Amino acid sequence: MGNRGIFCAIGMAVLFSILGCSDPATLESGEEGIMGLKQSVFGKTVDGRDVQLFECTNRNGIVLKLSDYGATVLALELPDRAGKNANVLLGFPSLAGYLDRHPYFGSTVGRFCNRIGEGIFSLDGVSYSLAKNDGENHLHGGIVGFDRVMWAAEPLETETGVGVSFRYSSKDGEEGYPGNLDVTAVYVLSHDNELHIEFRASADRATPVNLTNHAYWNLAGEGHGTILDHELQIEADGYLAVGPGLIPTGEIMPVEGTPLDFSRSMTIGSRIGELGDMVGYDHCYALRSQDGSLSLAARVKDSGSGRVMEVLTTQPGIQLYTGNFLDGSNGTGGYNRYAAFCLETQHYPDSPNKPEFPSTILRPGEEFRELTVHRFLVE
Repeated sequence: MGNRGIFCAIGMAVLFSILGCSDPATLESGEEGIMGLKQSVFGKTVDGRDVQLFECTNRNGIVLKLSDYGATVLALELPDRAGKNANVLLGFPSLAGYLDRHPYFGSTVGRFCNRIGEGIFSLDGVSYSLAKNDGENHLHGGIVGFDRVMWAAEPLETETGVGVSFRYSSKDGEEGYPGNLDVTAVYVLSHDNELHIEFRASADRATPVNLTNHAYWNLAGEGHGTILDHELQIEADGYLAVGPGLIPTGEIMPVEGTPLDFSRSMTIGSRIGELGDMVGYDHCYALRSQDGSLSLAARVKDSGSGRVMEVLTTQPGIQLYTGNFLDGSNGTGGYNRYAAFCLETQHYPDSPNKPEFPSTILRPGEEFRELTVHRFLVE
């Protein structure tokens, strides 16, 4: 991981302070229902395994729902300026929708999120071929990525937050990746109205790692129209230029003077028609903060409801996606184009093939650590 493999001491200290412990693995889960945590069976996988639903409620009445299938965020219920709660995440009402192929609603995505060009990369003189599931490219971990596996789950409850720690062991050769990879994804809803997402990983061989959560947000409430009137600001002066298949060319281009400029607050729809051949945003931004500190990456506001979301992250990039391929079908939850936006904090796409990008290679003896915080306000 280069300088970023073990860099997150500040970010981790923030998370552990909120949890009230020194390491998420040391937290003890309480009994069902105590301190705002309820656990129930969400359904069964095709091979008969029980899938769990975890309902986490903080002291202010905000509700976070999680599942151990895909380490998925199912729903997040936030108040508007009148105090009325609404779910602000797209998803399915039952497990069946998640078991079928879907647009990664709320999923934990890996071993490598976003794209790897032509599904190939070389590492230490060895060439690796990955599963191709996006034309000729590899996308979001492949055909059976982290979004389509069962994770081991441990509920977390402290005086300052409630959530779940998910663990998964990805075997050597899975989807073509080298090495055994042990992954922990911790999702915590704090009593300060923040959603903390922490990723940790270690491997026994050098391997690319790039993890994110693929939540689809509509701060007006899921199903409440499009997000084109949402006001967005992104803390970035540049974006990754791409070629065919949205594979980066290696260049970071200035956003100034382009429809991609959200360096000051603009509505998402104000210039969406100026993107040429693209029907919406699907772009990775190079954030101003590149030193691994927990820094503001984006701010979004829905003026109608008054809901505001600030995104802070230790990651170097953020992918803005506006649900361009939602088509109203059952496979997309019945949602249509622009029903939500995604702000996926991550390393840059195709990094294993771009030595000029921040490294995504995790080596034995190193620990991958990244933290993203979603802070919720009402104005």
